[in-house]
Amino acid sequence: MNFRIAVLQMRSAGRDWARNVETITARLREAAGKGADILLLPECFINGYILPAENADALPENSIPLARVCASARETGVGVVATALTQGKARPQNSAFVVSKDGDVLMKYSKVHTCDFSDEACLESGDAFRVCDFHGIRLGVMICYDREYPESARLLMLEGAEIILVPNDCMTMRPRVQALSTRAYENMVGVVMANPNGKNAGCSCAFSPICWDKEEQSVDNTLLLADEMSEGLYLADFDMDKIRDYRKHEMMGNTFRKVGAYAPLLDKTIRPPFIRSGQTN
Repeated sequence: MNFRIAVLQMRSAGRDWARNVETITARLREAAGKGADILLLPECFINGYILPAENADALPENSIPLARVCASARETGVGVVATALTQGKARPQNSAFVVSKDGDVLMKYSKVHTCDFSDEACLESGDAFRVCDFHGIRLGVMICYDREYPESARLLMLEGAEIILVPNDCMTMRPRVQALSTRAYENMVGVVMANPNGKNAGCSCAFSPICWDKEEQSVDNTLLLADEMSEGLYLADFDMDKIRDYRKHEMMGNTFRKVGAYAPLLDKTIRPPFIRSGQTN
């Protein structure tokens, strides 16, 4: 069973949601022509990753833009990870909606690790990592800064994710790309990231969890690695039969973990040298 993900490396048109929805529709049609199952967008693509923002600048869950994206998914038969600033209880949230090939919203995820040291201090953080069933494949989502914390991918793996999709919008990508390869390896999950193109940006990528073959020889798990500047739609293919077989017998993920020694992970105390202005627990 091949699972093909179309990865959009492109910068959105700011807060021009109508133009951005047109772009998404056009790219869904392109993805359909290339046999893709789902389209992954960069972070906050529908209404632009422009901060600071207030709730009035964000989209309600029943918004016209999201409804149009869902209609385009249904028309093309290609799912989409639709990203936007959405209205929270008091402040906007940085969110991603997993939309099925039938145009149904399967899951909304709001970014847990907001960049509270920067412009994202104006946002409301999400409170949980979630996984959904996308036509027989278990998908998880983490957004940009979430991927800096190994706990994000680990929790998604524990929730049953087989593939983790990462909408992104940031720069200095080399160490971050390397980290995503590691997240795939240590959790035995596929990982795919979409980032806007630009100098010191781009580098959209995809990694397989399969890091050695049946002869125990290490293999390159890179399925996709774009350059910085190119704009376009890239494809990443995951052989789900091979991945599922690999997950049944290899020794990462949730195998042989000594969770009794992990209690400090839940300790909220922050000690030097990690104390920063604006930290909350």
